[in-house]
Amino acid sequence: MGKYTVTEAAAVQSDSQEAEKLELPLQKLLEREWGEPVVISGLRRLTGGAAAQTWSFNAADSRAEHRLIFRRGHDASQFGGALSKSEEAMVLNAAVLAGVPAPAVIAQLQANDGLGEGFLMRRIDGETLPQKILKAPIYSAARERMAGQCGEILATIHAVPLNTLQGLRRASAADQIAFYLQAFRGYQQTLPVFEYAFRWIAEHIPHCGEQTLVHGDFRNGNLMVGEDGIRAVLDWELSHIGDPMEDLAWLCVNSWRFGRIDKPVGGFGDRESLYSAYARASGREVDRDAVRFWELFGVLKWGVICLYQCDMHLSGRERSLERVAIGRRVSECELDILDLLRGE
Repeated sequence: MGKYTVTEAAAVQSDSQEAEKLELPLQKLLEREWGEPVVISGLRRLTGGAAAQTWSFNAADSRAEHRLIFRRGHDASQFGGALSKSEEAMVLNAAVLAGVPAPAVIAQLQANDGLGEGFLMRRIDGETLPQKILKAPIYSAARERMAGQCGEILATIHAVPLNTLQGLRRASAADQIAFYLQAFRGYQQTLPVFEYAFRWIAEHIPHCGEQTLVHGDFRNGNLMVGEDGIRAVLDWELSHIGDPMEDLAWLCVNSWRFGRIDKPVGGFGDRESLYSAYARASGREVDRDAVRFWELFGVLKWGVICLYQCDMHLSGRERSLERVAIGRRVSECELDILDLLRGE
């Protein structure tokens, strides 16, 4: 097959055929929004993301050529209660209005567009692959700044007015524990480390003094990075209202360090830089005990999500090499849980 394996070639052909089907509906959608003829070019599906399709393309009108992203609902009931694409667009709009660096939404799909559920947003240049962000010399200066930038950005996210997020679900620690425990029980896996961890977190739920918007998946891999640092926060489908310490902890989960375990903040920074920047920008002190709780919960949650991803493949609901590869990471979560319980 030359450049591709048989499986890869089939995937490329499938994406090419789907792109042809999407081009005309996208053109009509933008012509409706902009009120003039539009020419679509360069439509291609981006890799990554097991729960939604992301397409990149250019759209030219009489003014300019616009570089856009099409986010399309593929599994809107994603494990963990992902937002619908219309809800995600609402959160994105509110975040951008509040000053969060994130892509601006320019159009939402309607039922008669023939494209399912989704939205269009501006495309921002940068890198999202963690391995490149953590290793490439071009990002060395950015890496030095990113922990502090994360603290400042999270402070801005947590300041988004809740009255701009009508209908967004609230997710307390107790509710989330109950949800993931029920899901874990459904897979009928004998994992004593998970059993003990569920018992520990149920007994150590921290007090939440103030509920805020929580991104829900703020981590290395969902940050668009350039030579100057973080340019945008992506993938808002797990947003909810809850404890702001949840976001700080999720960023520090070992799985999102991508091998750089000596750099607890996303593999690129230290906790003190994150915490001090967050406290300065938010006026809210970091509750370190709460962060420890949410970090342990985050590892456990990721472990259950790994079980879900593998089950999606093994059950035949969606055959996916990406999903089954994620499922292999359950054992990593067990080790991380033990380390956190030992205080390491």
